[in-house]
Amino acid sequence: MPANPQQPEARRPAPDDTAAPAETPAPASTTSGALKAWLPLAITVLLMPALAYGMTVFVLLPRIQTGLGVSAPAAETAAKPKANAPGAKKITVAINKLLVNVAGTMGSRYLLVSMSVVSTDPAFQQKMTENDAAMRDAASSVLAAKTLADLEKSDERNLIRTELLSGFNNILGRDEVQEIYLTEFAIQ
Repeated sequence: MPANPQQPEARRPAPDDTAAPAETPAPASTTSGALKAWLPLAITVLLMPALAYGMTVFVLLPRIQTGLGVSAPAAETAAKPKANAPGAKKITVAINKLLVNVAGTMGSRYLLVSMSVVSTDPAFQQKMTENDAAMRDAASSVLAAKTLADLEKSDERNLIRTELLSGFNNILGRDEVQEIYLTEFAIQ
């Protein structure tokens, strides 16, 4: 007999629920299976922080320090007196009247800066004289990149000192310049 699409399909009788279910074997050892399942997670949780620490301390930080010229080899630091060591004579060299256009003002505003650069190296005065043009160029590049909004921030002078210190130490050598004082800082 053909099926009528409008009549509901006849339901099959449900299997007899009174039949006994098939027996399932009991698991041999649930603790060893759970341990095997959690072992990769436990190793990852314990090993990854140690691996991250090792990579940071022994790979990343040394590369960053050498790129910035921050750390000096032990032989070089032993020969130089420390900046804050008692008896270390500080030598100050002035860089007077750097005039740069403020970025983003189309030449209508300018920044006038004078600074004193301090070191404890006895040959510092001579190095500064020999590299005067490079030092002025580096300082002008750092200062000319600042916008008027940047220069009005309260902590911008410290950022400028840090950028100048890094730039000057790249030109003169590692840890030559210890301090920079901005003796004149005027925006017109």
